[in-house]
Amino acid sequence: MLSASRTELIPVFTGLSERQFRRLVATVARRGGAEVADRRPGRPWCLPLADRVLLVAVYYRTNLTMRQVAPLFGIKQAAVHRIIDRLASFLALSPVVRRHSPEKVLIVDGTLVPVRDQDLTARSKNYRYSVNVQVVIDADTQLVVAVGDPVAGNRNDCTPCEDSGAAWATRGATVIADGAYRGPRCTGVVIPHRRNRDKSPLPDWKEDHNRSHRHVRARIEHVLARMKNWTILRDCRRRGPGAAHAVRGIAYMHNLAATI
Repeated sequence: MLSASRTELIPVFTGLSERQFRRLVATVARRGGAEVADRRPGRPWCLPLADRVLLVAVYYRTNLTMRQVAPLFGIKQAAVHRIIDRLASFLALSPVVRRHSPEKVLIVDGTLVPVRDQDLTARSKNYRYSVNVQVVIDADTQLVVAVGDPVAGNRNDCTPCEDSGAAWATRGATVIADGAYRGPRCTGVVIPHRRNRDKSPLPDWKEDHNRSHRHVRARIEHVLARMKNWTILRDCRRRGPGAAHAVRGIAYMHNLAATI
C-alpha cells in the first residue's frame, strides 16, 4: 500500500521530492488540515495527515478514480471522498491580497480544462465541455502568482480574465498577454501588434517588438504544460468548487517543485 513512510514512492506518484512533499504537509498542517473529520469531535481520520496529503497529491497527479485510489491506501471509497473534499482547499495557492509595484512583470494566459460538471462548462474550441482557467505567473521566476475562478470555456480570454478575478490579482503590475486580450475590458495589457485590415506588413520595429513579446510570453506556455503533468487537468471529474481547488492546489505544488 502507498504511504508517506515509503519515501521512495513519493516522487513516482506525486512528482515532488521528499523535501518538497514534507513542505506541502507542513503547509496543510499550518492551515488546519490536521483537525478531525466531519465536525465530529473525537472522530479520528483513518490515515495520518502525511498519508492524507499524499492521497490528494496522487489523485491530482494520476487522475485515478476514487474507487481506484481507495485500495492503494487500504481504505474505503467514501473515506477517499471525505479526505479529498476536506484537504483540497488547504493545498490551494493563497490568493493575492496586495497591489503589485509597476516594476513587477506578470504574464497571463488561459487554458481549457475539460470538466465533467456541466453546470460550470460550455462546449469549447477543443470540442469538449471545458472551463477556461486564467493563470498568472511572474515573468522572472515563472512561479504561479494567481489562478482565476474557472468560467465557461466558450468565451475569449479577455472576458474570463475579468470575470474570474485574475485581472484583479494583477493590479498595479505590468501585464503581458497574447492577442486574445484585445478589447475594452483588458486595457493596460501589453499585447502584440496586429496587422492592418489591408494585410500590409508591419514595420520592422513592430516586428521586433512582437518577436521579443513572443519570447517572454512563451514562459507561461511552459508553465501550463508542466502543470498539466498533473493529469486531473486533462479530465477533471470534480464538481462545484472542486475544479478550482484542484487547479490552485496544482499551482501550489508546481511552485514547490520549482523553488525547493
